[in-house]
Amino acid sequence: MTGSEALYERGRRLMPGGVNSPVRAFGAVGGRPFFVSRGEGARIWDEDGRSYLDFLGSWGPLILGHAPAPVVEAVGEAIRRGTSFGAPTAREVELAELISRAIPSVEMVRLVSSGTEAAMSAIRLARGATGRDAIIKFEGCYHGHADSLLVKAGSGGATFSIPDSLGVPSALASLTLTLPFNDLAAVRRTLETRDGKIAAVIVEPVAGNMGVVPPTRGFLQGLRDLTRHHGALLIFDEVITGFRVAYGGAQSFYGVSPDLTCLGKIIGGGLPVGAYGGRRDLMEHVAPLGKVYQAGTLSGNPLTVTAGLATLRALADPTVYRRLEAMGAKLQAGVEAAAREAGVLLTVNRVGSMLTPFFAAGPVTDFESAKRSNTSRYAKFFQGMLARGVFFAPSQFEAAFVSLAHSEADIDSAGAAAREVFRAL
Repeated sequence: MTGSEALYERGRRLMPGGVNSPVRAFGAVGGRPFFVSRGEGARIWDEDGRSYLDFLGSWGPLILGHAPAPVVEAVGEAIRRGTSFGAPTAREVELAELISRAIPSVEMVRLVSSGTEAAMSAIRLARGATGRDAIIKFEGCYHGHADSLLVKAGSGGATFSIPDSLGVPSALASLTLTLPFNDLAAVRRTLETRDGKIAAVIVEPVAGNMGVVPPTRGFLQGLRDLTRHHGALLIFDEVITGFRVAYGGAQSFYGVSPDLTCLGKIIGGGLPVGAYGGRRDLMEHVAPLGKVYQAGTLSGNPLTVTAGLATLRALADPTVYRRLEAMGAKLQAGVEAAAREAGVLLTVNRVGSMLTPFFAAGPVTDFESAKRSNTSRYAKFFQGMLARGVFFAPSQFEAAFVSLAHSEADIDSAGAAAREVFRAL
């Protein structure tokens, strides 16, 4: 029995599925998960000493790669001063200032400990500020596992074919209206039908949890116009896209400003983090200034904000995103060329350094078209790439991520592996 296999057996006796997040169990792709011992640059090593080119990047946060020197050095210095205080620190203010400068719509921000907490808190704020209860979300968009948001979600829900979760009260679910992504007409009809009842529309500006699905032309601006007309708030869930598709996030990339923004992943530099922020008049409803209550013992943790500051400062160089775009395009081109050579039907969706190869013939523009992908073929692709030392997401309905640690040779190696895998499919 290998080291990973032994750990998996031990874990299964103590943790549901032997893991601490469902998709890690490899249920959608078969086989057993490997256990990681360390990471460096663009690579990770498992407990048995095998090395993998990593295009998962801890599901997106590791835009600088594994154990980047600026982050490691900064956190090492910070940890010697203490790990948590339950009191404010200077670096919390510095991170808030940096986020606000990078994303002008975020006039005030509250740091939390996860993306789930950020989205949950933003929804509570929207309801408190508007005095309305209902919200609109989109099929396949995942905003964490808070009860009112775990309705027709993507990611793990899509992987396991359970669009809703047991344990979500029907009364809460009834306040969440779920519409097709990229269907502006459906949003217009719903807002007109329920005029004065909708507190907010929450959306991933680039969907990343049904696989990568970009917004169609005019969709985000249409949401902005419609919500403003009907007195609802527009919330961008940029937990994945924030500082990933552009320094100012997807709202900068597409030129559309929401009322509230949810952040996570990259702003913590690989440590647990979340944040929500937006217009000053809205954020002033949050306690202690207002009556929308939200608190967190480890919010603004000094190690997390230190890692986040080091990461965001490294991303401030304008050449960074040009490189990420070029490397993402190179990976897309390599995978597409490999599929064409082998006669494999494949659609690759990409925005910047995040992409998904869908085993589907036609365009993927929403959750329904994503679900038409051949998931068994993706599982064979995943296992074939893994056997050749390349680690993609263990689910068709997730994103692959390119980091600044990936070299052109790494991208070429991934393309060569894909050619071998596609020939064998």
